[in-house]
Amino acid sequence: MRPHTFPVEMPRGALMIDVAGLTVTDEERERLCDPRVGGVILFARNYSDSAQLRALTGEIRALRNPALIIAVDHEGGRVQRFRTDGFTRLPAMRTLGNLWMRDEAEALAAARAVGFVLAAELVAHGIDLSFTPVLDLDYEKSRAIGSRAFHRDPAIVTSLALSLVEGMADVGMGAVGKHFPGHGYVEADSHHDIPIDERSFDSLWDADMGPYRQGLLQKLAGVMPAHVVYPNAEPGRAGPAGFSSFWLKEVLRERLGFEGIIFSDDLNMAGATLVAGDVVERVTAAARAGCDMWLVCNRPDLVAELLSRGMPEIDDATRARLNAVPAPRPWLDDAFALAQHPPYVQAREKVSAVLATEEGADHSAVAAALSGATRPNG
Repeated sequence: MRPHTFPVEMPRGALMIDVAGLTVTDEERERLCDPRVGGVILFARNYSDSAQLRALTGEIRALRNPALIIAVDHEGGRVQRFRTDGFTRLPAMRTLGNLWMRDEAEALAAARAVGFVLAAELVAHGIDLSFTPVLDLDYEKSRAIGSRAFHRDPAIVTSLALSLVEGMADVGMGAVGKHFPGHGYVEADSHHDIPIDERSFDSLWDADMGPYRQGLLQKLAGVMPAHVVYPNAEPGRAGPAGFSSFWLKEVLRERLGFEGIIFSDDLNMAGATLVAGDVVERVTAAARAGCDMWLVCNRPDLVAELLSRGMPEIDDATRARLNAVPAPRPWLDDAFALAQHPPYVQAREKVSAVLATEEGADHSAVAAALSGATRPNG
């Protein structure tokens, strides 16, 4: 096979895949240069230290022009892929919701600081997008969501999520809200089961879709739908929202006016595999429903099968949305410089104070620490 001369000039495709380890293999390099691929999602296994991660993202970014979109699930709490050497431990979002109940203003400032730190550290390592914030409501019964949610009240979720997204935007990173229209009410975990939410459309609209209706949606770069079935909200269908043109085209696009990228959730999760056939059928169903980018994770054999058997064509509107995602601006790429940057230092201090609330520290001391740190943008 004739070797590529990098970077390869080609528009982004709609498939987002992963790589196995700390570097890119020759086989993965060929796959990432397939025109149907448009992005890479990273996991904890792709990280050993700060220098290695920068090298990995640099290698991926150098393959193509425009560069592949590099994304990660990096929320805080139990879902944080990178945790040491260049990365601050971030609180679970429920911690911010609990702080809101004591002091709304401090909770909003803390959420913005968390967003700032989260994005600053990712952008400094060459990552374009984080699949955060979780906009699901905290009904305190979902095995998949749990402490990942901010609060039960949609207005509080909206306010805290908006502050977090603004903190990310202070650094130039886009946010991807999830899991539309809402995953928090059902106990089952879509990684392993098919969650079924029996509520009506009006119930979902009034409660779980609140954050998408209250000014936050247009500030999101992307939205990720839930692998949840809503039989009484969409009568006559038995599939999850991520395979539903009703939810994605009629509700999210037309009724709510969302113009950003719709990312599928991982199409290898049980919530997808148990209802939508083989990998080609799953990707086809997601594309027809309105997903712009299709995630196929942790199964390189299925990615190879998908590429060999063929995939749906994408339209001009989808192509334009995918190609509009900018490469991250270099942002204090030197680790020492970042650690000395005053707004980052202030934001980290606030995050540390929030973490202390998670660990049961004295609330008066925490409040004093929170009040002493200013917003990351001054």
